[in-house]
Amino acid sequence: MTYALDVQKLSKSYGKKQAVREVSFQIAEGEIFGLMGMNGAGKTTILRMLATLLRPDSGDALIAGSSIVHAPDKVRRSICYLPDEAGAYRTMTGRQYLEFIAGLYFHDEDEQEACCRLGEEICGLGDALTQKISTYSRGMTRKLVLARTVMPKPRLAILDEPTSGLDVLNSLDIRGTIRRCAEEFGTAFLLSSHHMQEVQTTAHRGAIMKDGQFLAMGTIGELLETYEAQNLEEAFERAVKGV
Repeated sequence: MTYALDVQKLSKSYGKKQAVREVSFQIAEGEIFGLMGMNGAGKTTILRMLATLLRPDSGDALIAGSSIVHAPDKVRRSICYLPDEAGAYRTMTGRQYLEFIAGLYFHDEDEQEACCRLGEEICGLGDALTQKISTYSRGMTRKLVLARTVMPKPRLAILDEPTSGLDVLNSLDIRGTIRRCAEEFGTAFLLSSHHMQEVQTTAHRGAIMKDGQFLAMGTIGELLETYEAQNLEEAFERAVKGV
């Protein structure tokens, strides 16, 4: 199997607090993997290490075969990262923003245009792309920044709380976009979420975290079976409470 991501015993501490403790997992091409945990579990620290924004204290990860420790520049060519509170340049129109992002990834004008067209299709904002981003709702902005994250077709897209603060319909749209891009482009997705239902309906596999460690990892069905749960919320509660 070809792995877009191969994490090998990653650890990170902040002073005396060990945020991530020897975490290991893999994500295949076109697979969606969900990190589940409460605030402070270590999810965002993992994402930031993989995005090469934080250097691990020990361990490593290979993204498209390149090491986040020894070849971070190569890694950055294979990933796109969407933080929880990511915004966009509010004085630009939606289309101008997509054009700007495409120009960062491609020098050829035809490739830039194709990338923008894909971004327009993914975000689904239609005529609103001619309006300034300052007029957008949170849901519209989130759709736009998700589109800019996946339109270069990265090997790995790293999403921190992709539907945070969104209503049900916008959340459903974004989850559908993630599944579609994984299937159509072969992009691997690593997403963190507080919402178990989001992981259950979006991801192929996932891991439940507490205090920087994985308590359980597997397909959604395997997690439900392990904890004899009807849904991931029940499985999560039983995992973190040790019942």
